[in-house]
This record gives sequence, structure tokens and C-alpha cells, in this order.
Amino acid sequence: MAATCCNFTQASGFNKLHAYLQGQSYFKRQLRCHQRSSCGVENVFHKRYRGRLQFERWHRHQHVSCARGEELPPSVIEENGGEETEEDISKETLIWRAIKLPIYSVALVPLTVGSAAAYLQTGIFSARCYFVLLASSVLVITWLNLSNDVYDFDTGVDKNKKESVVNLVGSRTGTFIAAYLCLALGFTGLTWIAVVERNLRSILLIVCAIICGYIYQCPPFRLSYQGLGEPLCFAAFGPFATSAFYLLHCSASAINHFALSGTVLSASILVGFTTSLILFCSHFHQVEGDKEVGKMSPLVRLGTKKGAEIVKGAVVMLYALLVSFGLSKALPIPCIFLCALTLPMGNLVVRFVEDNHKASERLMASLLFSLYFSCSLLLNLRCILTGQK
Repeated sequence: MAATCCNFTQASGFNKLHAYLQGQSYFKRQLRCHQRSSCGVENVFHKRYRGRLQFERWHRHQHVSCARGEELPPSVIEENGGEETEEDISKETLIWRAIKLPIYSVALVPLTVGSAAAYLQTGIFSARCYFVLLASSVLVITWLNLSNDVYDFDTGVDKNKKESVVNLVGSRTGTFIAAYLCLALGFTGLTWIAVVERNLRSILLIVCAIICGYIYQCPPFRLSYQGLGEPLCFAAFGPFATSAFYLLHCSASAINHFALSGTVLSASILVGFTTSLILFCSHFHQVEGDKEVGKMSPLVRLGTKKGAEIVKGAVVMLYALLVSFGLSKALPIPCIFLCALTLPMGNLVVRFVEDNHKASERLMASLLFSLYFSCSLLLNLRCILTGQK
């Protein structure tokens, strides 16, 4: 009986002790959970608002310094002013930047100008041909963009570029496969139209344009690293692509031999010139990154100040070519007056680059300005060409 009572008492004591220890363990777990959640909330708060608080603190410091007549060094401005923008970029914004939708105008403009020149010469226009060529051209430009991200990832140019497709997707192999799948589909569409229109001569020009794009960025050539991107861009999108689209819009009965008129050649020079200007402006905000990996773009060699002067000279030369082509009747005379409507846009590109060539982050917009400038100029040219028929 005593043993039984002792066992009962001992068991009861053990049960109480076990219940007590369980309670202590529960409260400790709750305390750790609370501390962890508090730390998590604190970390989220600091991650979300640290850049904004630092930016406001820097702004107040700048205000006081300006009141004292002092000037902040560039390092302080970059350290305090740039951090907020880098951390607060949303995923949607990065995806939008990665898509690079405005750059696809370089697929639209050569096709539109080439088809307009063909209509001016022959009176022939096929909507089916136009839209199939447009879709195929977009696929080829997609190959250029994706493969450029892949090879820039390999060389380290895009290691800090959050909007790189490879960095966003997290797969170099997947991006590489998608790039060359787009090239295969795009080239298939271009070849199909050439066969349907019975104008296989245009395939030679298309292949030349694609080769220019390949040696521009792909190993072992990578001529863009030698500063030769602009001449290749001029040849690919100007004489090669625009002339090929011109021939594809001409029926076999209209052109029985390889003949390119002065109109399409003049128009292709303007297309190539403006497309090269787009590429040149795209280097402004990448100068420091290009220097680090040894990419000798024209702006790395010349500097942004001289680059701004080149942009101004290029815009002036573009309008000079337009006037000379019009006066020589290679292009219809009304082209001069209609394309003169784009002078404010051209002036905007020049002034913007001149005023902001040292502010690398703001110069990302110069690419967009040059795109709109090029499109407005050449689409006005297209309208006057089709209106003459």
C-alpha cells in the first residue's frame, strides 16, 4: 500500500513536473516566435523604408548645404540619392524594361518604309505579306535582344543589371534556347513569304542582315566590343533589311531582275542612319559598365561630352541628307516639307543629350527620345511616299 501510494505520489509529481516543463517550453516558443516576428517586421520596415529615409535625410542635408553655399560631392549624391531608386524598383517595372517594347520599332520602320517604296514604284501592296513580315521581324529582333542578354551575362556586362532577362528568369540555358527558337521561327516566316512572292533574291539580303546581327554580339566575333556596332547596325537595318522588304513587296512580274531604285536606296540610307543613332544613344548610360568589362563602345573611346556633339552632328547630317535626296528627286519633294515637321523632336534629342550627358541614369531616356524621333521622321516619309502614288 505504501509502495502503491509512493508510486502514485511519484507519478503525480512527475506529471506535474512534466506539465510545468511543457508550459515553460510553450511560453519560450511563443516568446521566440514573437521576437522572430518582431525582427521580421523590423527587417521588412527597414528594407522598405530605409532607402526613402536615407533619401529624405540626404535631401535635408543638401538643403542645409545649399543654404550655407556648399556643394555636395558626387559620391555623396550617388550614395544617398541612388539607393532608393535601386531598392524600390518593382518586379513589374523590371519586366517592362526587359521586354524593351520601344526597341521593336526597328522592326516596324524598315518594313514600313520598304513597303511604301515598293508601292510607290509598282502600286502593289499585300496586307498578308506585310503582317507576316512584321511578325517575323519582331521574332528576329527578339532573338537579338535575348541573345544579347545571354552573351552580356557571359562577359559580366549584365552582372548588376536587374532588368536582364537572364537575371530575371534565372536560367541562361532557357533564355538561350528561347532566343534561337525565335530566330528559327522568324527566318521561317521570312523565307515562306519569299517563296510565296517568288522573290528568292531577297533571302540573300535577309541572311546578310542576320549575319550582321550575329557578328555584332555573338562569339567569337563580338564586334560591338570593338566599337563597330553602329556600322553593322546601319548595314543590317538600312540597305539590307529595307531593300529586302522592298523586293518582297514587289511581285515577280514587276521585277524580273535584281534592281533597286534610287528611292529605296535613299530611304534605306535614312533608315540605317537613324537606327545607328538609336544604338549610339543607348550607350550613354552604360559607359561605366562597358569600361569595367573592356567593351570599347564609341562613347567609352570618346566620352559622353564628345558623344553629345556627335549626336548633334548626326541629326544635322540626317536632315541634310533628306534635303539632298529630295532636291535630287531620289525622294519626292514633299518629303522635305513633311519630314521637317519632326524638327522639334530632333531638337529635343540634341538638347536632352547635351544637357544630361553627365547624368548617366537620366540618359536612359535618350534612347526612347531617339526612337520616337526616328519613327516620326521615317513614318512621315512613308506617308508621303504612299501618298504620291
